[in-house]
Amino acid sequence: MTDTASTALDRTRPARDFVYDEQDRRMVDTLKVLAADAVEKAGHGHPGTAISLSPVAWQLYQNVMHLDPSDDRWEGRDRFILSAGHASLIQYLQLFAAGAGLELEDIAALRTEGSLTPGHPEYGHTHGVEVTTGPLGQGLAMAVGFAYEQRRLRGLMDPDAAPGTSPFDHHVFVLASDGDIQEGVSSEASSLAGHQELGNLVVVYDANRISIEDDTDISFTEDVAKRYEAYGWHVQEVDWSNGAQGHEVTEYTEGVQDLYEALVAAKAETGRPSLIKLRTVIGWPSPTKQNTGGIHGSKLGGDEVVGLKEALGFDPQKSFDVDPEVLAHARSISERSAAYRETWEATFAAWRETHPENARLYDRLASRELPAGFEDAFPSWDADEKGVATRAASGKVLTALAPVMPELWGGSADLAGSNNTTMEGEPSFIPAHRSTAAWQGDPFGRTLHFGIREFAAGAIVNGITIGGLTRAYMGTFLTFSDYMRGAVRLAALMGTPAVYVWTHDSVGLGEDGPTHQPVEHLAALRAIPGLDVVRPADANETAWAWRTILQHRDRPAGLVLTRQNVPVLPRGTEGFAPADGVARGAYVLVDGADASGAAAPARVVLIATGSEVSVAVGARELLQAEGVPTRVVSAPCLEWFAEQDEAYRAEVLPDGPGAPVRVSVEAGMAMPWHELTVTQSSRGARVSLEHYGESADGPHLLKKYGFSPENVADAARGLL
Repeated sequence: MTDTASTALDRTRPARDFVYDEQDRRMVDTLKVLAADAVEKAGHGHPGTAISLSPVAWQLYQNVMHLDPSDDRWEGRDRFILSAGHASLIQYLQLFAAGAGLELEDIAALRTEGSLTPGHPEYGHTHGVEVTTGPLGQGLAMAVGFAYEQRRLRGLMDPDAAPGTSPFDHHVFVLASDGDIQEGVSSEASSLAGHQELGNLVVVYDANRISIEDDTDISFTEDVAKRYEAYGWHVQEVDWSNGAQGHEVTEYTEGVQDLYEALVAAKAETGRPSLIKLRTVIGWPSPTKQNTGGIHGSKLGGDEVVGLKEALGFDPQKSFDVDPEVLAHARSISERSAAYRETWEATFAAWRETHPENARLYDRLASRELPAGFEDAFPSWDADEKGVATRAASGKVLTALAPVMPELWGGSADLAGSNNTTMEGEPSFIPAHRSTAAWQGDPFGRTLHFGIREFAAGAIVNGITIGGLTRAYMGTFLTFSDYMRGAVRLAALMGTPAVYVWTHDSVGLGEDGPTHQPVEHLAALRAIPGLDVVRPADANETAWAWRTILQHRDRPAGLVLTRQNVPVLPRGTEGFAPADGVARGAYVLVDGADASGAAAPARVVLIATGSEVSVAVGARELLQAEGVPTRVVSAPCLEWFAEQDEAYRAEVLPDGPGAPVRVSVEAGMAMPWHELTVTQSSRGARVSLEHYGESADGPHLLKKYGFSPENVADAARGLL
């Protein structure tokens, strides 16, 4: 046996040469039995794939991947993503075997409250889990983002090193199921991975041809290998089923060495992502349920567990039985990993010495610190009645941040010119030979091009942001946030600080008509716990929105921007507050005044977001002229406002006896505004849009649907 960890750093090689001796086999069989025991004890779960893929995961963890069981955040590790998250036991059992933070009692506590082994892998909950998976297809799609991030970070830190020799080289390994491959998001992301020539990405596709509805032939008969070849992937096939068809399995051959050799070939392929199509028999050697839908998502049952244990030579009367000697053999991986890490650390130290400036950047990114000059980088705008579209202001902010924040990068789902997501002068992230007349780039570039793949774009940005040290954003129209909602929800669940730039935010976009005009989207997005929905009123609020979003590291944000110009408000004059109130979610933009212009308690509070803030300002002028002191509150982010203390919120929105009436103004459904406009002491109204739009001039539609100073003022008068 040759332990490659003792040689010079070479990430194109596996952790060690092929080993699958009797102790290895016995440990793998132990893991199969533990999978059955754990699901049996829980009474529910997905044992079949965890049983049949134990030898696959064993090869990855013990022989192929570089990892440190004592440090799941080590920069030099390979990344493992279980896209088939329902089979979470696959990963939990390997973490247990490797001594990477899980013990036998954790396996026995599968799917129970407070355990480290929930039903699907959860990022931030279980050490060794890189990302939350379970919604099928998204794990594979996020893995593409992990691979993107590795290449970008390599370009920032160590672009000139030979392939596989940099401390910033690593591989991303994925275990995917038939269900993952069927989901559309995996097709979108896999197409991009092939286009990007991501040689650092390896997917093992478990083609067991069984799902909840049993044989996948009922709905899925395409040739996946040919599809991935068409995507530009390096494709290999390994058959462990001995040609099994339907439910007739007379023999099962574990060609473990064949799989290992395919994995070695995949690691050595640096110019293309790799897919290994592995034909398995789900649940083998369960005596009667192998190769059936009955073992996919249900416990085996007592008799079947007995049969499995007898087939593997285990005492059927014992549960959660692990031979200490065999476990010690498995955990000897820590010695091998320590030897490799020593080599990596020496290479890393040498890099730090020869790249001191890059090392300082690395240290800042690793500590999650913002750069020097961050606060001074943001542009500002003078008051302007003709105005600036907030999407255009966002583009100016990104260009201004480019030299200050090299870790910030992103692009659009084929809407760069519309979303204004391109940092001026920055090259595209693309193999150089794929440059076009309009877009020039290189493998380490900065401008992302997702094509018309919104869901994949969201998932890839999630993977970039949670998988490494850089910060990514993507853009599309707000109405198409529907296409990527699954990715947005998963980002919120994980608390990953991805940024989604959603432009063309209302019927104000005009002639494109109702298919492109968002109506219910703001309400639907605000319903996602943990997502910040930020809709700035003007250019200066847009700069402050970006500034605040980038200061947060624990949540995703959706930045909602206008297509049409909106007035740049007169900050610091005429009683208007500066835009820094954005950071608190809502603030008093301009307060009520009496006939002489002196401050006076407001009788009306107009609460607005985005392009409707200027409408509220116009309504205030009408009401003030009638002697009605009126306050305008700009509320770009209800989530940030909810985080403020009670005293501040009461200061912005007074309540109690004699409190002013409240009117919300937003070109979308009123659903999110009832809580802020109806209190025990204050009556409220909502100027909203409860129906789809139409194809017509944007300003005309806004006025037609009631987003005019006159209509807002009428709504307030009706409450007085």
